[in-house]
Amino acid sequence: MRFLVPLCVWAATSSFAGEYAVLVSGARLHIDRHEINEAKVKLYTGAGTIEMNAVQVASFEIEEWEAAAPIAVSSLPKEAARAGASPVPPSPMTLADSAAEKYGLPRQLVRSVMKVESGFQPHAVSPKGAIGLMQLMPSTAQTLGVNPHDPTENVDAGTRYLRDLLERYGGGLRHALAAYNAGPAAVEKYRGVPPYPETIDYVRRIEKEFKNTD
Repeated sequence: MRFLVPLCVWAATSSFAGEYAVLVSGARLHIDRHEINEAKVKLYTGAGTIEMNAVQVASFEIEEWEAAAPIAVSSLPKEAARAGASPVPPSPMTLADSAAEKYGLPRQLVRSVMKVESGFQPHAVSPKGAIGLMQLMPSTAQTLGVNPHDPTENVDAGTRYLRDLLERYGGGLRHALAAYNAGPAAVEKYRGVPPYPETIDYVRRIEKEFKNTD
């Protein structure tokens, strides 16, 4: 059973075996614990920490702890087994930069899309079912021939799709971002960014993030 915890209850450090941060965008991020310091929230994950404005978080859900099944050493790669530990997965930034370089896009653009889409969280799932770091819908992932739950495949496919959209719209960033969010059909129907509040805000946020990192 999970319990919904209003954000305003937590005015000091809180920690649990695991919990979910529910963002106002609807995305749910799995975290170890969180801290609130006035207008800021710090989310702790196994890969590090994420700091954001408190108004971006709607609530927290406490996850009931369950003991994980032990991993047999024989199931790990030989190098990891010899070292006595599982291999460290690449960081979100590394995934973004590698995919950007592969498909000839600015690193900061891919990072900006990733930040707005998932908050750099590999296991983020949107209310509509979009999965992972760059929030691929299952149907899109199937079309692109990737496993959306694999961070490397997810980011590679998301970046490839973004590159294809940019080429489709002659390098028009706003058109490409709108199509990434609402679909190419909506962009073509309205001959530009569709008049959807979510899409308009999405394009604005990524453009702002991209410009701030130039």
